[in-house]
Amino acid sequence: MTLAAATDLAAATNLAAATNENLANLSNTLIYSAMAVYTLAFFAYITEWIFGGRSKIGRTAAALTASKEAAGPAVTVNKAGGTAVMERPKVVVRAAAGARDVPDGPGAHGGDAQGDLYGRIAVSLTVLAFLIELGGVVARAASVERAPWGNMYEFNITFSTVAVGVYLTLLALRKNVRWLGLFLITTVLLDLGIAVTVLYTASDQLVPALHSYWLYIHVSTAILCGAVFYVGAVSTILYLFKDSYENKLASGGEPGRFATSFLERLPASASLDKFSYRVNAAVFPLWTFTIIAGAIWAGDAWGRYWGWDPKETWAFITWVAYACYLHARATAGWKGRKAAYLALIAFGCWLFNYYGVNIFVSGKHSYAGV
Repeated sequence: MTLAAATDLAAATNLAAATNENLANLSNTLIYSAMAVYTLAFFAYITEWIFGGRSKIGRTAAALTASKEAAGPAVTVNKAGGTAVMERPKVVVRAAAGARDVPDGPGAHGGDAQGDLYGRIAVSLTVLAFLIELGGVVARAASVERAPWGNMYEFNITFSTVAVGVYLTLLALRKNVRWLGLFLITTVLLDLGIAVTVLYTASDQLVPALHSYWLYIHVSTAILCGAVFYVGAVSTILYLFKDSYENKLASGGEPGRFATSFLERLPASASLDKFSYRVNAAVFPLWTFTIIAGAIWAGDAWGRYWGWDPKETWAFITWVAYACYLHARATAGWKGRKAAYLALIAFGCWLFNYYGVNIFVSGKHSYAGV
């Protein structure tokens, strides 16, 4: 090779590297910009909760009182002119969770027009932040011309993007899930904060074992499953709080003012329980496929389908935990709180598989540090 040709090649290589570096820097800028917009959305959601009207507060207590009255004599007999008249008893339909029959709360806005306006602003900011963050993920992928989940930093920014996408999709399909927004954005900001500080990894190429089309199939489904499991976990936690609140009211107790103002706006405990069960049950088959796809990829990359690597082991433990939850939830004696605790244990297993295994445990899945 002549000196001129070598110089031209070096210049071309440096130009390509500069272009990749520019895209990587653009990705970082977009991620930080998304965090700024998410912060504005966070304050908008806070405003919705604080300044939303409270005109419908107390509906749970009223419904529980009505249920007690309806649980009186099944048949009332009135006599008029010697003729006995049997009044039809009120029919009370019990919730699937076996708890109480109370209406869903009005939402974070409290049924108030001003609160609803703040909520719409919050959702609009969430959409904007989602698009900016999605642009950051795409720019990160373009900077190295591969899927943007080769390390924990890339997995984090992609996971938070998909989680917000799941929320926005549910919001488009179900108008009563805006109560999830504040909790979602709070954890997304925490996730991105950890990503850009503790887990940040410079844009780089993958190790040879990851150069496979299974990277797009296996990891993408794992990210989607995690996002949906997260939504189910949040609704499960809120279910436990709302169920305790309803139990206290049913037993004649008086919850604190803050608890009343906050929990009255959430859906009824039975609705939260049903929602979390449905999202977990819907994504469980995809999680099963994720594990199978990982085993097939392991067979191609390492010559064996299963070797009880820490990541494989905890993925299987997570699968078993969610299988136990779904089985328990479908069993009459394990509805409600018992099944909810199992759901949170299962999500804890997923979280450990997500963070703990990558950070604290060494194995074949330990690529690029974290």
